[in-house]
Amino acid sequence: MYTLTPIAVVRGGRTDLSDDHWGAVQSTIELAPEFPAESLAGLEACSHLEVVFVFHRVDEASIVTSARHPRERQDWPRVGIFAQRGKARPNRLGVSRCRLLRVDGRRLHVEGLDAIDGTPVVDLKPWLREFGPIGEVRQPAWSTELMQHYYDR
Repeated sequence: MYTLTPIAVVRGGRTDLSDDHWGAVQSTIELAPEFPAESLAGLEACSHLEVVFVFHRVDEASIVTSARHPRERQDWPRVGIFAQRGKARPNRLGVSRCRLLRVDGRRLHVEGLDAIDGTPVVDLKPWLREFGPIGEVRQPAWSTELMQHYYDR
């Protein structure tokens, strides 16, 4: 069993749980008091971050462990929870990549982070090109349709 303790919290940005139009959303990731500003040293050299966070407003009773239609769209196939990126996941963990605008002491100003105000952050990593996929990326057509307006501005 593991216990995760938030290292930071998302401040500002959006408060609603809608699924699309995250591209222009600006927010701040504020480090928890026990982490010194120097834990962010060198991060300003990176253009993007990978943020691991908790979908804290997902009720445990709504967690899905089987297959479902993404966004409840009957015209899309039923796929298992691990074949999609929905919020109602067993451990309620989200992973997002966003643009790092600037580092200001213990605050990271970001754009395009699809986490709402008050979201607990459990890890931060610099996004490095070398950690991107190796080789051609394959994905189902429904996922491309689903993401069509996700990062629209």
